[in-house]
Amino acid sequence: MKINKTTILLILGLLSAVGPFSIDMYLPAFDTIARDFNTSIDKVQLSLTAFFIGIAIGQMFYGPLLDRFGRKKPLIVGLCIYLITTIFCVFTRNIDSLILLRFLQALGSCAGMVASRAMIQDYYDSKEAARVFSLLMLVVAISPILAPSAGAFLLAHLDWHYIFISLFIIGFIILVGTIFYLPESYSGDKNFSLSPTSIVKNYWSVFVNKTFIGYCLVGSIAAAGLYAYLAGSSFIFQEIYGLSQKQYGLIFAFAASALIIATQLNRYFLKKWSMSQISKIANIGQSCVGISMLVFAFTGTVNLPVLVGLLFCYLLCQGFIFPNASAMALAPFKASAGSASALLGFLQMGLGALSSGLVSILHNKTQVPMLVVMCICACASFAIHFLSYRKKNTY
Repeated sequence: MKINKTTILLILGLLSAVGPFSIDMYLPAFDTIARDFNTSIDKVQLSLTAFFIGIAIGQMFYGPLLDRFGRKKPLIVGLCIYLITTIFCVFTRNIDSLILLRFLQALGSCAGMVASRAMIQDYYDSKEAARVFSLLMLVVAISPILAPSAGAFLLAHLDWHYIFISLFIIGFIILVGTIFYLPESYSGDKNFSLSPTSIVKNYWSVFVNKTFIGYCLVGSIAAAGLYAYLAGSSFIFQEIYGLSQKQYGLIFAFAASALIIATQLNRYFLKKWSMSQISKIANIGQSCVGISMLVFAFTGTVNLPVLVGLLFCYLLCQGFIFPNASAMALAPFKASAGSASALLGFLQMGLGALSSGLVSILHNKTQVPMLVVMCICACASFAIHFLSYRKKNTY
């Protein structure tokens, strides 16, 4: 098969966006789902936390499978799981079932996230991989712009069940594109053992790699602040500030546009500076924004325009941290790119589940819990980067 690079990038981007789109599209429906199931919004937020946990755990299973059987077969199986559970979400009748189904849905969606990162390592060297990660981040960044607005539109004309029907249609299109238009990038290693002992040993060898674990934590902890925002934004904008679902979608889209701006600027900056330099500067900026949000919140001077502006800046910094930290973390691995990608995704989503869960647990009907978690994540990410990589880095 003739390889079309544009087609490959498009499909890889869509695969990367399955998870984010599944998260963002139903955010405007939190209050509607809560009323429909006669429960509270913080209970509905647990369905988001369950999704993060499912993505984190699922990636650990897909990593070895991608290294043993190649990239496409496990990917197709995962997409099929996603489609089946998405349909079940349409017919669920209580919040506990939705929480469980969202966990299972995430187990399927994460196949695309692991496989796309591994395929990037198959096709590109480390610095070029950072540019490709920026392109994929562009696709991922579009999902927070389109998804909440699409979800709000569906809610205005139909009900929340149609959000999951739409996700099924999107997933089916991606499955067809994967089967027919995405070439296999790695045929797999039949000698790669799937015994529990060998899998644990392989993951451990990745985990103890200093380059991997350092940059993995830098990117993952920073991303946890983003997930805290996803968990808390619906309540803050719709309940505290009284925005409609449509207005929330527009605000969410504006803030998310910062990711698009950053990822495109990142491709330009990579021609002049190293990935580590760009990431560290973004870490500093994100920490300053996080601290500023806390100061405004605790002094009672934060209002809607100020909060939206600070969130925009926070996500702008995130758009520089994610692609560079991910590329640097995966740079030492080629043959075991599937396992490395899975472990990276596990830590990213695991910390994301923790931060979103904290927002739900600390829920006190104010914006403080979300802003505290976001600030801690930004400052912790910068501290790890500063303490781990004080010497000049060649990446």
